[in-house]
Amino acid sequence: MAQLQIREALGQAMAEEMRRDPTVFLMGEEVAQYDGAYKVSKGLLKEFGPKRVWDSPISEGGFAGLGVGAAMVGLRPIIEMMTWNFGIQAFDQIVNHAAKMYYMSAGQFNIPMVFRGPNGAAHMLGAQHSQSYEAMLTNVPGLKVISIATPYDAKGLLKSAIRDNNPIIFMESEMMYSMKGEVPDEEYLIPIGVGDIKRPGKDVTIIGWNKMLHVALEAAEKLAEEGIDAEVIDPRTLQPLDEPMIFGSVRKTHRLVIVDESWDFASVSAQISDRVQKECFDDLDAPVARVSTDFVHYPYAEDLEHAVMPSVEKVIKAVKEVMYL
Repeated sequence: MAQLQIREALGQAMAEEMRRDPTVFLMGEEVAQYDGAYKVSKGLLKEFGPKRVWDSPISEGGFAGLGVGAAMVGLRPIIEMMTWNFGIQAFDQIVNHAAKMYYMSAGQFNIPMVFRGPNGAAHMLGAQHSQSYEAMLTNVPGLKVISIATPYDAKGLLKSAIRDNNPIIFMESEMMYSMKGEVPDEEYLIPIGVGDIKRPGKDVTIIGWNKMLHVALEAAEKLAEEGIDAEVIDPRTLQPLDEPMIFGSVRKTHRLVIVDESWDFASVSAQISDRVQKECFDDLDAPVARVSTDFVHYPYAEDLEHAVMPSVEKVIKAVKEVMYL
């Protein structure tokens, strides 16, 4: 197996799907001449040319709408948002057009397209460039929402997303693009809607996705030094959610901590907590605990940014609380 960075795994996925299907194309800010703001699209313009790798104006609403129209006539656009913080400019096109077109056309128009880019905080970018949008987008019927945390998942899920006939929200992270991991040399796909147990355990379940998966895994390793065996699971797809995997883990460990980079109110972690406490009530030995970003705007200062975000220390504290330690 090759050791690839997440940016390389994403780039491979797009290149393989563009070779396989001539209707697939990439459009976004700086994806072509500059090889991508984060070098995810490096080499794609050289291989596929300007008809399939398009540099767009700085107008997320404009090129998202162009992508919706292209999908309606049979193409498969990949629309890159330089960050989902900029992607909110395209929410009208995503929510009112991409997500609703199949329904409002009585099934006459599929919208096979992917909106992808980094979500959440990076590092010292301030309040307008550090937000997590998965709660907003999982709340829209017609959208599938994927959030990746490893090179293996990034490649397999992006390939599946490009082949899907529905509009897909694909969330990455600026902080993880250089993260390395094993990626098979042969082609593979990861089914949408299927989560993954990243670390088996028996004492407590910790759920995390995107950057928070790695916070959860680090916390689990430190907890193991104290004799606490945590199971860490990554939903990978947030809409639809792999509820059977989550319920199965909770029924085994009887305790749940959810690590969520979003604000806590009306968040994905709140939805998971609600579903678990309804479906696994008799299996729980403690209330579900959630570790979220403080309900404040993101500070620019490094120490304050760290203070408001979920951390390994906060996760460990939450685990000990649900274990009554």
